[in-house]
Amino acid sequence: MVAPNLAPNLPLQLDRSRRGSDTLTDQIVAGIVALIDSRALRAGAPVPSVRRLAQQHHVSTFTVAEAYARLTALSYLSARPGSGYTVVHRHTPAGQARAPQWQAPELNAAWLLADVFADHSVPIKAGAGWLPGDWLNEEGLHQAMRTASRVPAAQVSGYGHPYGFAPLREHIATHLSQYGMPVQAQQVVLTQGATQALDLVVRTLLRAGDTVLVEAPCYCNLLQILKLAGLRVVGVPRTAAGLDTDALEDAIRAHAPRALFVNTVLQNPTGATLTSMNAYRVLQLAEAHRLLVVEDDIYRELAPAGSPMLAAMDGLSQVVYINGFSKTIAPSVRVGYLAASPDLAKVFAQTKMAVGLTSSEVTERLVYSVLTSGHYARHVSALGERLRAQQDLVTEKLEAHGMEVLLRPEGGMFAWARPRWEGQNGQALAARALRHGIWLAPGVYFEPDGDDSPWIRFNVATSDAAQLWAFLDACRTGQDAEVGAARETALRQTA
Repeated sequence: MVAPNLAPNLPLQLDRSRRGSDTLTDQIVAGIVALIDSRALRAGAPVPSVRRLAQQHHVSTFTVAEAYARLTALSYLSARPGSGYTVVHRHTPAGQARAPQWQAPELNAAWLLADVFADHSVPIKAGAGWLPGDWLNEEGLHQAMRTASRVPAAQVSGYGHPYGFAPLREHIATHLSQYGMPVQAQQVVLTQGATQALDLVVRTLLRAGDTVLVEAPCYCNLLQILKLAGLRVVGVPRTAAGLDTDALEDAIRAHAPRALFVNTVLQNPTGATLTSMNAYRVLQLAEAHRLLVVEDDIYRELAPAGSPMLAAMDGLSQVVYINGFSKTIAPSVRVGYLAASPDLAKVFAQTKMAVGLTSSEVTERLVYSVLTSGHYARHVSALGERLRAQQDLVTEKLEAHGMEVLLRPEGGMFAWARPRWEGQNGQALAARALRHGIWLAPGVYFEPDGDDSPWIRFNVATSDAAQLWAFLDACRTGQDAEVGAARETALRQTA
């Protein structure tokens, strides 16, 4: 006989006004901790399943899953396969709340590139590179999962096509044509995320010792890919208007590079977008010097209409185009793609097969279902508007709390700012913030030469937190007591 589910309904009070600094995830964590510390939930007691709690309080299952993961990391809950989540036994005298024994992780490149994705213990994730779970297209994703579950097993029992799921490639080709890019399905190769697409370009077209140009600053994972390949990396300054084209021309003449990697719109980490004039000049230089341009366009659908697209302007002659769906569907949906000339696409598919065989057709079917379900366009439009509003809010607050902002992007996830006060080392500030429960992404990780930088990347979707503003004020004024108070507040609200 199966035991009945004895998990109680949890009396959580959630503020949905969005005026406060705490996300729904923060509020769920704080509410369950209070119930455990007050002995309203005792050791060994089950808590509702992720789906049940989401239904009880009308929130996203992604939100509840993130809250439960954080509570597990803080040793308030344990997860047992087939049994759900239960309250952990805590050696706390009755009536006394036990503060979590949290220690800040060490801030280094290894943590930023790998461990950060598994570390749920840091309360304020101002440096995150992804959107919160409750910002995602849950309705469309759930519908797509139901559709995918009805696909006969025989249709997904093989490895799939080397280029990827054909209907999705057709859909992508049609979508790109709306930007003025003439492309056929056989020119599209699906990958396990946009990062794998970058890796395939490097493995296929470049060799150890080759020189490549990147933006300074640029996407930090790209730097690691280039380093692992043994390439010589030269940075070209990225400004609010785009690449410094005078510096680009000097670098081309001085170093004879094989390729240029560029993030065209809403760049990671600065949030900047190339102007049309800047994009034209970049392509002019690339054509004159037979320079391959690798366009990482992962933020395209969040950008204002009419933003320049190098691949469309070039017709995929000098440009290889890369995009994906981690920012608009979900980070765990690892589907990206390359678009290139037919000959290059064929070679990229061969490299893909050599290093990892085919990409997941199951996941590609899921993405195709999301894109064609009717919810996606509305979701992307609403997400873009929400990010634009959040950009205005967070950049204003950064400036009000002593930070110099490079520019106010027209949407997107990131703001690039540095302290106005003197003598501030970006990495040191980030390490200090992490000790107080605040994760910042220091500029050094985005610089190709590895030199320290005072600049810091802020994710506008995760940065509007009272603890962050208190921390910045305390650092600016040198009032360490306020920094300590900010830390205690952060721990109380999320532990």
